[in-house]
Amino acid sequence: MDVPYDLNSYVRVLKMATTPSTEEFLQVSKIAGAGILLVGLMGFLIGAIMLLLPGGGV
Repeated sequence: MDVPYDLNSYVRVLKMATTPSTEEFLQVSKIAGAGILLVGLMGFLIGAIMLLLPGGGV
């Protein structure tokens, strides 16, 4: 493992990186939020089904 080479490659990537525009940031935020809500809804539904099944609430 060549540490100076690794650091140079990390610095090169950081120099190429740019700050996202407001529109791009909002789009990514909406998609991530929708994913979080979807996973939460699935967990809630699975929990509700578990409670409704006989012996599921134990």
